[in-house]
Amino acid sequence: MTMVTPRAPEPPPQDQDEEMLVPQQEVEVFEGPQPMEESMPAVDNESLPDASTSRFTWKIESISKHSGRKTHSDIFVVGGYSWRVLVFPTGNNVNHLSMYLDVADAKSLPIGWSRSAQFSLAVINQLDSKHSVRKEVTHTFNSRESDWGFTSFMPLIDLYDPSKGYIVNDQCIIEAEVAVRKIVDYWNYDSKKETGYVGLKNQGATCYMNSLLQTLYHIPYFRKAVYHMPTVDTPSGSIPLALQSLFYRLQHGDNSISTKELTKSFGWDSYESFMQHDVQELNRVLCEKLEDKMKGTIVEGTIQKLFEGHHMNYIECIGVDYKSTRKESFYDLALDVKGCSDVYASFDKYVAVEMLDGDNKYQSEKYGLQDAKKGMLFIDFPPVLQLQLKRFEYDHARDIMVKINDRYEFPLQLDLDRDDGKYLSPEADRSVRNLYTLHSVLVHSGGVSGGHYYAFIRPTLSNQWYKFDDERVTKEDLKRALEEQYGGEEELPHTNPGLNMNPLKFTKYSNAYMLVYIRESDKEKIVCDLEETDINEDLKTRLRKEDEDKENKKKEKAEAHMFTTFKVARDHDLAAQIGRDLFFDLVDYEKIHPIRVLKDMPFNQVKEEFSKEFGIPVHSQRFWWWSKRQNNTYRPTRPLTQQEESYTVGQLKDAAIRMNSSELRLYLEENHLTLASRTKDDILLFFKLYDPEKEELRYVGNLLLKASSKPSDIVPKLNEIAGFQHDEDIELYEEIKFEPNIMCEPVDCDVSFSLNQIADGDILCYQKRCSLDQHRHPNVSSFFEYVHNRQVVHFRLLEKPKQDDFSLELSKRSTYDDVVEKVAQHLGMDDPSKLRLTQHIPHLQQPKHQYIKYRSIDHLSDMLLLRNPNQMSDILYYEILDIPLPELQGLITLRVAFHQATPNEVLFHIIRLPKGSTYSDLIDDLKSKVQLSRSDAELRLFQVNNNKIWKVYLPTEKIDAVHDPNVPLHVEEIPEVEKSAGPRDRLVHVVHFFKDNQHIQYYGLPFFFLIREGEALSDIKVRIQKKFEVPDEQFLKWKFAYVAYNRPDYLQDSDIVLSRFQQKNIYGPWEQSLGLEHSDMPTKRANQPVKIYN
Repeated sequence: MTMVTPRAPEPPPQDQDEEMLVPQQEVEVFEGPQPMEESMPAVDNESLPDASTSRFTWKIESISKHSGRKTHSDIFVVGGYSWRVLVFPTGNNVNHLSMYLDVADAKSLPIGWSRSAQFSLAVINQLDSKHSVRKEVTHTFNSRESDWGFTSFMPLIDLYDPSKGYIVNDQCIIEAEVAVRKIVDYWNYDSKKETGYVGLKNQGATCYMNSLLQTLYHIPYFRKAVYHMPTVDTPSGSIPLALQSLFYRLQHGDNSISTKELTKSFGWDSYESFMQHDVQELNRVLCEKLEDKMKGTIVEGTIQKLFEGHHMNYIECIGVDYKSTRKESFYDLALDVKGCSDVYASFDKYVAVEMLDGDNKYQSEKYGLQDAKKGMLFIDFPPVLQLQLKRFEYDHARDIMVKINDRYEFPLQLDLDRDDGKYLSPEADRSVRNLYTLHSVLVHSGGVSGGHYYAFIRPTLSNQWYKFDDERVTKEDLKRALEEQYGGEEELPHTNPGLNMNPLKFTKYSNAYMLVYIRESDKEKIVCDLEETDINEDLKTRLRKEDEDKENKKKEKAEAHMFTTFKVARDHDLAAQIGRDLFFDLVDYEKIHPIRVLKDMPFNQVKEEFSKEFGIPVHSQRFWWWSKRQNNTYRPTRPLTQQEESYTVGQLKDAAIRMNSSELRLYLEENHLTLASRTKDDILLFFKLYDPEKEELRYVGNLLLKASSKPSDIVPKLNEIAGFQHDEDIELYEEIKFEPNIMCEPVDCDVSFSLNQIADGDILCYQKRCSLDQHRHPNVSSFFEYVHNRQVVHFRLLEKPKQDDFSLELSKRSTYDDVVEKVAQHLGMDDPSKLRLTQHIPHLQQPKHQYIKYRSIDHLSDMLLLRNPNQMSDILYYEILDIPLPELQGLITLRVAFHQATPNEVLFHIIRLPKGSTYSDLIDDLKSKVQLSRSDAELRLFQVNNNKIWKVYLPTEKIDAVHDPNVPLHVEEIPEVEKSAGPRDRLVHVVHFFKDNQHIQYYGLPFFFLIREGEALSDIKVRIQKKFEVPDEQFLKWKFAYVAYNRPDYLQDSDIVLSRFQQKNIYGPWEQSLGLEHSDMPTKRANQPVKIYN
C-alpha cells in the first residue's frame, strides 16, 4: 500500500539525538578558482520552482518474506520526475537495514541527465512515532549515481525486535520525503537576478576578507555610518572612501565587485592580497582603523555603540572580606570550542569560577596569601554580538597549530539572560533583555594550513538565508546555514548499494568560525532603512563617472580592430618635461597622450584635424620620424615625404613597426608662418639652456640651420632666446649620449656644424661661460654627471620594513662612509659607525637576511644593485646599534633558545661574545641572564636541524669553529634524573613526525629522554604523557616507533625499547631515535599579522 501526499516545503522534524548525514565528504578547500557545478541537461529544469516537495508512504507487507533480497516500492512522482525507494530488508552485506532513493526511469533517460533532490528516508515506529528513525541527505542524481542513501540505516536487531515497534504484524512502514530542487547552472548564474545581491571578487586569497565585508555591509546601521564618514578625493589613499565605494557598488551593482581599491587603501601590495590572514584579526584591525577615522565626525562612537560590551574580572577572598574588580571592554568574544558542545557551554566555561588555593593562593595587598575565587561576569552586552569560535589552537607538545573540527552547536536565538542571568554581574542592568537572534555565520572550510571562507547571512533577519561565497550569492535554507556548519563527524553514504561496503565516517572540515547575533530589542535600530540621501552626492557622481569611463573603454575595446593610435610630440611637450621629469634626450613618449583614429584615415586628413584642434595651418606643419640611434638615444631623424603623408595612419604605423618601433611616434615641427622647403644643407637642431647658478636645465626651442654655417653665427640668436646680453660669452656643448656613461662634449664654434659632425635631431646645450670653481656644477657636463648619478634613497627602519622613514638624495658614486654619514646626520647621530644597513629584496618586499658589513661595499650603486645588473632598488634598511659596527663584527652574536625546566617553555636571548670564545664562556654568560631551577644546575647545548638534534656541543669547543650563526643554539638544564642513570641506561633522541605519502616528515622540537635498562614502552609512555601534560583522548592517537635512517619500526607496549638501540656515543650523529607519530597533519598555520598601513 502506497500513498503520495504533496507538502509545502518546510524543514523536516528532527529528533534531538539524530545523527545528521551529509552525502559528500568535505575535504580541505584551498584558495584560488573554485570548481563550479557542471550544468547538465535536465527535464524542464528551467520551469521547475526552487523546490517541489512530496511525502511518499510505503507499507511493506510480510517483510519477513523479503529476506535475502532487495525490494522496490511503487513509483511515485515528485517535481515531474519518477522515483522509488530501494530497500535491503536484511542488509546490503551489513547487519543493518539498507535503504536508498532510486531514480525509477534512469535507464531510459537521455545522456547527460541530472536532477538534484534533498530527501529523507524514515522507518516509522508504529507504537510511538517519536521514536521513528529518520535520516536526511542532499544529492545530485545522474547516470553514474542513480541511487543514493544509507547502507547502515538502522541495526537489524532493532528493526526486527517486536518490542520496539518498527515491525508490527509483519508490516514495516517506510516514509520518503523528497524535495526536488532546481539545478543551478553556475557558468551562467546571475547572483543579482537570483537573490537580489552581488558578491565580491577574490584577489587570490581574500575570501576571508570578502566574508567579513559582506557581514559588515549587511548591518545597515554600520553601512549608514560608513556613508556619513568624511572622505578625501582618492580611494587608494582613503579607507572611508574606498569602503563607501565598495558598499555603494554592493548596493547598486549588477555584477560582482572588485576589492582592489579597498586593499590599496589598506596599503597592501599584491603579495599581501595572495596571503590568507585570519578573519577575526582583520575584523579587529579594520574596526580599530574605522573607529580612529570616525573621531571628530558626526559618526564618532559608532563602532563602540554597535560592538562594544563590558565585563568585570574579579578576585574574591574566601576567608576575609576582600574583593578586587576590574572593568574591561570587548568588541568580540573568543569562545572555546574544544570540550564544549554548544555556545551556552562556552559561556558557562567563560564565567566559570577558578579556585586560587594550595600553591596557587592569591597574594592580596592587605591580607597576604589567601584562598580566593577568580572569575569574570558580564556588565553589558553590545547590540551586535560578535562571537569568535576558537577553531584553531596551538599544540605545545608538538609545536604546531591544529584545527578543532568537533561538533559545536549554536542556536538561532541566543538567550544570555538564561538561568536567572548567571552570566551577568551584580551591577548589570537587568531591565535590558539580552535575547539575540542570529544574523550571520562565517564558515572556514579546510585545514590548519589554509582553506576557504564564506558566509551565511540573513540580511533582514527573515527566514531566508543567503550564502555569500566570493562572487557567488545563493539562497540557502536554515538547515544549511546552521546544522551543517556545526562540524563534527558524519556518515558517508555509498554510491552503489550493490557493492559490499561497510559504512564510512568522515570529519567535516567545513564549520562555523565566527557568529554574529543582533539583540532583539535593538533589531529595528540596527536593521534600519537606508535612504538615497544617506549616500554622499559626490560619491554618486564619482562612481557614475567611473561607470561611464568603463563603458567607453568597453566600447573602444569592441571597436579596437577599426582604430589605431599614434603619438605626436610638440615643443610644449619637450618644454614641459625637460628639466623636470627628463634631463637627457628630448621627450618621454610614455607621457605623451596617444591619438586614436581610424586605421584607414589618410595622414593628410590628420593634418587637417590638427589645424582645427591647435590652430596650426597645414602649411605650417612638418612631421618628423622619430627613431633610435646606435648609441641608444632617441631623436627626430627625417621629415615625412609627400608620398608618406598620403598614406593612411595604419600604413604609417606598419612602416614604423618595420623600423623596429613598437608604435608610430612623430615630432611636429611647427611654425605659424609657412615652413620653407628643406634643402640638403638644412639641419634641425634642438637647444637646451643651463643655468649653473640655479642648477637648472630647460628646453628653449629648435632652429632650422645650414650645416655649412658655424655655431658662432647663431650666438646672437641664442643670447636673444635666453634673454642674455647680445654679446654675452657663452659655451656650447653637444649632448651625445648618457648610457652607460655621460658624453657631453664642447662644440667648436669656429668651424661649421658639418665639421662638428652635427646633424638633424642633435641637441646643443649652452650656458654663460664661468670659472670651474665658481659653482658646484659649473658646466653642463658636470651637471649631467650629477643628474646621472643622483639617487633618491628611501630609508626604512629594519623593525618596520613596510614604512618609509625618510628619504635622502645621494650620489650613486657615494662611498660607504658617505652614505652612513649622511644618514647619521639626518638622524642626529654623532657616531655613523653605529649604523648598520641592509639591502632590499623587491620581489619579496622585505630586507635581505644578511646585513651590509662595515665598508664591505664600495659605492651606493653597489648597495642598490639587484641580481639583474640592469635593475636597481631605491630602498635601504637601517638599524641603530648600541656599539660600533666594526666592534660588533668582532664579536660572535648568538641567538640562544633557553628551554626552562619549569614551566615547560622556551625563552630567546641574544648573546654577544668575543671571537674565539668557547661554549663554557657562553654558559657563564647565559647563567647570569636566566633563572635556573637549581643554583648548581648543569646546562646542555645542542643544535636542531630539520627538527632533529644535529649536534651536541662540549663546553671546551670554540663557538666560531663549529656553530652556524644563522641557526639558534638550544640550551637546556640537564635533569637530575640523568645524573642517577645506570651504566646500561641510555639517553635517546626523541622526534615528532607524521606520514606524508608514506614518507616521514619531522616537525616540532626534538628532545632528550632517559630510558632505563629493561624499561617497557608502556612505562615510557606514562612518563612522556606526564612530561607534556597531554589529555588521554589526544595521547591515545600517538604512535611510538624506533626510527633508524628515516624508517619507523612501530613499537608495542610490551616492547623493551633499549633492545632496539645500538650502543653509541650520544654525542655522535643521530641515525636512530624514538619517534612519536601524530596522525593529524601538523602543518603550521600561516599566522602573519594583519596590518592596515593607512
